[in-house]
Amino acid sequence: MNIKPIKSKSDYLEALSRLDVIFDAKTGSPESDEADVLGLMIDEYEKKHYPIDAPDPIEAIKIRMEEMQLKQIDLINEIGGKSRVSEILNRKRKLTVEMIRKLTIRLNLSPGLLINDYQLTR
Repeated sequence: MNIKPIKSKSDYLEALSRLDVIFDAKTGSPESDEADVLGLMIDEYEKKHYPIDAPDPIEAIKIRMEEMQLKQIDLINEIGGKSRVSEILNRKRKLTVEMIRKLTIRLNLSPGLLINDYQLTR
């Protein structure tokens, strides 16, 4: 195992290339251990150099609805009526604390994600 810190983009690309080669190594083998370490190092490099922002609350709801194959009508109990669901998802109205509480449970989303501010459309 010849692992070195990832300090540059070329180091990063080299690590990705090596991980691609040893990714399916047998568990417990030296290559498997190397893949584990490389994976952690690559993850840290990506967090620092290629951060991904969390989606705003409405995008998070829409993403989860798609994952769970839900339609707007499926959120009536959490949001309060077909037109209200449409207003929320079309950014015409803000989420309330009660909606956030219910959506957190229904969609298994973090309340911290849903309380973030977002822009309404006019």
